[in-house]
Amino acid sequence: MEKENCFNLNLVDLSKKAEIVETVLIAIGALLTPFIVPQLLQLIFGKTSFIASNSQYVVGSIVNIALILAGINIKGYKKIIGIITLPSISAICSGFIFKTANIYTVYMIPAIWLGNFAFVYLYRKIYVEKKKNYILASIPAILVKVAIIFFGFNLLTWFGVIPGEGKIFQALQLSMGMNQLVTATIAAIVSAGIVAGIKAKKGLYKKA
Repeated sequence: MEKENCFNLNLVDLSKKAEIVETVLIAIGALLTPFIVPQLLQLIFGKTSFIASNSQYVVGSIVNIALILAGINIKGYKKIIGIITLPSISAICSGFIFKTANIYTVYMIPAIWLGNFAFVYLYRKIYVEKKKNYILASIPAILVKVAIIFFGFNLLTWFGVIPGEGKIFQALQLSMGMNQLVTATIAAIVSAGIVAGIKAKKGLYKKA
């Protein structure tokens, strides 16, 4: 099947041991980032600081980097799906990122998972399988992810699951819309450097 072929490809072939190590490190990063990073930011900059109060930008960017790296260099859709599901569960369990809106974020999990899956799949399909330019893979991956998550938010608001006004609505609207766009874009830019380094190290840079 096309989907199976797509998920059995990666940017750089790794040994079994190296692939396991990479998978574990990415999974741990995706799981622990929502727990650890907000607390570190509060500790370093203070609880009321701008950067600590907007930790979603930092956390979201790191998580999206993990998703991109998983998308381009981890084989097997089961492992990728595992990595896709970890960050949102971790973020909700920690309660640091969404704060008072945290309970409503639970209802957003299916849309977040679907958006993250599309994000990873498009990188893998366009960049790894079809060998198109990294930027050409990044643009649709980012836009589709944001569209899916924001559509899910609007759908839940329309059905009254999420309040249609007030501070919680405004916080979630920002988190599921503009913040998703910003963090995915930052991740794409940072990951471009990481990917270039990986390919250069393996002598594959000229195939970009």
